[in-house]
Amino acid sequence: MAVTDPGRVIASPSEVIDRGADHVSDHARIAAAATDAEATVVVVGLPRAMSGRDSAATTLIRAEVEEMRAVLPIPVVLWDERLSTVTAQRVLIQGGVRRKARKTTVDKVAAAVILQSWVDAGCPED
Repeated sequence: MAVTDPGRVIASPSEVIDRGADHVSDHARIAAAATDAEATVVVVGLPRAMSGRDSAATTLIRAEVEEMRAVLPIPVVLWDERLSTVTAQRVLIQGGVRRKARKTTVDKVAAAVILQSWVDAGCPED
């Protein structure tokens, strides 16, 4: 996960929520984290193929986001996440983060990359 400042200028890595066996508890943890962060929107990365087309993972995420929208009291927005992990890896390597530490940090940084992209685009669909 990542969060942004109230003015929506800078996205920062926050935490990793390890997925459980069921979506209900996952969504409850996301809702709690959003409440704690005083979030007004949840941005979810949409895993598209490099061609821009939907993939099997895209279909699964779209369905899960519909479930999230039914339980979260704030908007849930999908945002293209292509190359977010690659960008996160590059940032961590440039920052001198060792391989072992990158493994535990890359998901948080990738979340910040996705959120920053959404912020930079003007927070569409909010």
